[in-house]
Amino acid sequence: MMVILSVNFAQFLGRFHPVLVHMPVGILMLAAIFIWLAKSERFESLRSAISISLFLGMLSAIASCVTGFLLSKTDSYEETLLFKHQWFAIATALIAFVLYYLHLKNRETKWVAAVMVLLVMITGHLGGSITHGSDFLTKAFSSSGDGGNNRSIPNVQESNAFSTVIMPILEAKCIACHGPNKQKGKLRLDEPGFIFKGGEDGSAIVAGNAAESAMIKKILLPKENKDHMPPAEKPQLSKQDVELLKWWITTGAKSDQKVKDLPQTDQIKSILKSLESGKSEEHIAISYFPEQTVAKAPETALLQLRDRGIAIVPIAQNSNFLSANFVAVESFTGKDLQLLEPVKKQLIWLKLGNLAVSDDDLSSIGKLVNLRMLYLQKTKITDQGLPQLGNLSELQYLNLGETKVTAKGVEQLKGLKNLRQLYLFQTNISGDELDKLRHLFPEITIDAGGYGVPKLVSDTSVLRAPIIK
Repeated sequence: MMVILSVNFAQFLGRFHPVLVHMPVGILMLAAIFIWLAKSERFESLRSAISISLFLGMLSAIASCVTGFLLSKTDSYEETLLFKHQWFAIATALIAFVLYYLHLKNRETKWVAAVMVLLVMITGHLGGSITHGSDFLTKAFSSSGDGGNNRSIPNVQESNAFSTVIMPILEAKCIACHGPNKQKGKLRLDEPGFIFKGGEDGSAIVAGNAAESAMIKKILLPKENKDHMPPAEKPQLSKQDVELLKWWITTGAKSDQKVKDLPQTDQIKSILKSLESGKSEEHIAISYFPEQTVAKAPETALLQLRDRGIAIVPIAQNSNFLSANFVAVESFTGKDLQLLEPVKKQLIWLKLGNLAVSDDDLSSIGKLVNLRMLYLQKTKITDQGLPQLGNLSELQYLNLGETKVTAKGVEQLKGLKNLRQLYLFQTNISGDELDKLRHLFPEITIDAGGYGVPKLVSDTSVLRAPIIK
């Protein structure tokens, strides 16, 4: 028990290194400036500050060395860089002691101070290389210096999927902690072999199954969760980054295949196309507009729908794809949905919110196989009717807000491979169940509301007693 406590205490002390390490840098640099300025009669009064700054700098350098040594035992770091950083840090602490001693003896210290400044800079650079990568200083001048978000990939379909599309994401957001210089949890992500090998918790990915891959699970955890990756204080992956990682894993996580040889959904095609222009889309637009064309809907069917009060309109100018909105329909019945069958090839958006749509009516909706957006909020549907939506293979947006569906019912939507946005505001689904659903559907953005608006000082009204005249 005592051994465990001593190890934990050592780790605790080691984690003060990032706090302490900046103190000797600032204090010793300031002491060197005082030494050089004090040579001038104008700044001779600074001599009294040299002793205290050198003393504090020396102590903080020693403390940084001790905590740095303890920290080096808690994670895996690149040995050569670590060795250099440790010994340059010790040399810095020693020369700070020598400089303090010489100053007390009124000896010449100008050139010793110059050596100390050089050691501080080298030690700091080596420490930064361990934390951020050996190319941290030069990365700004490289093609990936923008963090991978604004890179342009000419002819992306002909490029290697891993090295050109996936690796820049890992380099920008993951390699600093899981690369050749540092391996948190003994995990490296800088080469495919290391990714499959994994770390202390096993393999980082499961080829062909993004939902079960530890990397994706940790990325999708709430930022406040201690296991969320990257850590909350680090730059986070964009939605585009996450979608590309999931795509690569789902398609087999191969390192030797071209982009064009991998299956691609409309969403992935859109993301890859944005990479060619170098214009990153932080919020991925779902492909509500099909790329293919379709014949015009029968005019008689359109007239019947409009006579019933159903707003049936093209989704865009010169497009034969249609949107249907039942907002103006009075005394809605299931027979109204049957009027949509003649236009099922053209119909891709359907709005049925606030209507008396029942589970029995979902059988008619299930026949509209080209639907991409479906609004069913504030309807009477329950878990029993959801399986009838299983044929909507193109569905990407589904709103089930303010209905009686439960988590078990939503789980029945697992077969909707293209579903990307699911709204569950004010349903019978608890917070814990929502977390489970997010793990079950890692590709889907599940929105259950519960937003909070920060309270501003200007929002507060101050009540004062009326003035009596």
